[in-house]
Amino acid sequence: MKITSAEFLKSVYPRDEYPPGRYPEVAFAGRSNVGKSSLINTLVNLKGLARTSSSPGKTQSINFYLVNRSVCLVDLPGYGYAKVPHKVRKQWSPLIEDYCRNRKNLCGAVVIIDARTGPTPLDLSLIEWLRTLSKSSIITMTKADKLSKNKMAQALRQTAEALAINPEQIVTFSAHTGEGKKQMWQKISYLIDPSNP
Repeated sequence: MKITSAEFLKSVYPRDEYPPGRYPEVAFAGRSNVGKSSLINTLVNLKGLARTSSSPGKTQSINFYLVNRSVCLVDLPGYGYAKVPHKVRKQWSPLIEDYCRNRKNLCGAVVIIDARTGPTPLDLSLIEWLRTLSKSSIITMTKADKLSKNKMAQALRQTAEALAINPEQIVTFSAHTGEGKKQMWQKISYLIDPSNP
């Protein structure tokens, strides 16, 4: 997909209004510090669009980014980081649940897993929950450049087994090298419009 424009649209906190649902949306979900923002920046060729942080749990809002004035990439708050205050985490959960359950133009989610650790129980729970909502998922393993080819192949195989899917269904991605970028856009395009293979 050729990127002609990418812009920040809105940050939504608990009790805020979502932006008008004019465009199809694809959510990006994963553990804190798994590389969601870096992945989005790599996809749109714009380093500073989605703010990255070395502090896990920094994203406390749902952030909307409009790409090519045709699709919204939606960065959800990361989950599973113990140092985020419990009160804040309690606010995140209903926010994410309401968005995923009720947003009419949400086409599906990119579930991001750290290639070095594989899927956690929280990752598996999220994937299963999305299935119960009949939301399609693109499973992505980030930080692929951090592992050797053999280790990456092993991690891919183990993740596929844990999720009971074929390894070919998983996108291996590196924000550092750009690996997986083309495949990711192909899967996102299909998520938005299944009639467009």
